[in-house]
Amino acid sequence: MSQHLPFGFSSTASEVLSGVDLTGKTMIVTGGASGIGIETVKSLAAAGASVTIAARRPDAAKEVAQKLRTETGNENIDVHPLDVSDLASVREFVGNWHKPLHALVNNAGVMALPDLQRSAQGYEMQFATNFLGHFALTLGLHRHLAEAEGARVVSVSSTGSLFAPVFWDDPHFHFIPYNPLLAYGQSKTACILLSVGIRNRWASDGIVSNALNPGAIATNLQRHTGGLRTPEAFRKTPEQGASTSVLLAASPLLDGVSGRYFDNCQEAPLVAHRPEGKFEGVAAYALDSTNADRLWEMAVKIVGEAK
Repeated sequence: MSQHLPFGFSSTASEVLSGVDLTGKTMIVTGGASGIGIETVKSLAAAGASVTIAARRPDAAKEVAQKLRTETGNENIDVHPLDVSDLASVREFVGNWHKPLHALVNNAGVMALPDLQRSAQGYEMQFATNFLGHFALTLGLHRHLAEAEGARVVSVSSTGSLFAPVFWDDPHFHFIPYNPLLAYGQSKTACILLSVGIRNRWASDGIVSNALNPGAIATNLQRHTGGLRTPEAFRKTPEQGASTSVLLAASPLLDGVSGRYFDNCQEAPLVAHRPEGKFEGVAAYALDSTNADRLWEMAVKIVGEAK
């Protein structure tokens, strides 16, 4: 993809979807009741989509949904419970879904947990939440995505992917000494590789998938990092942070584009090493098809073995 899109760092989600009609489209946003998830849901719903907020705390999410119905004038915003870190919860969510799905926005996440935590199934929590649960969710909803005939899967990644590839032999830190940033980086690299894997496997189903960096936004996600340390000039509002998510989920400018990584509403350049200072670009290991296939096979095995 070589085209330059007419949006950038300061673009907001509503600007990206200006003039886009999503009436009749059904979409899911995980973690849609906090941070940039709220703005993602709001913009998609304002453009006419029926949006399901998949939330770990459904009672709190229902309050958000009611507020967004009022703000957007769209009554078709609902809430389904989902703890994406728990594969049993993911299975239950998938079992209760019975309609075509036009966009799945894998937005929920945790960041830089200071101590090693494990999911209900015993997996490292950042890998379990940011990637594994979303992988299982996407796989479980495959039939419904295919039914939509042109569905999109969006994975929210991060510049954290520049800090770590996937640790193939020890993704759950049973041997590697736990490091919050390395665990986070691995999980966000995996999110990008998920989009590459979907491109490689599901193109014939009309499903496309891309990943993105939303930028530095002061939300609850940063609570373990001692506050947002990004210089103010590089920070975004939640409305700006959701812009690339909705671009990938719903803009006609991205029709047919798949297996890519975006930043500031543009495709990000490949970088040979992690930049000093301002982190931008994407590492080759995060877009490598061999890595994507290896991760897919590993994740299928993990999800299949989970009780």
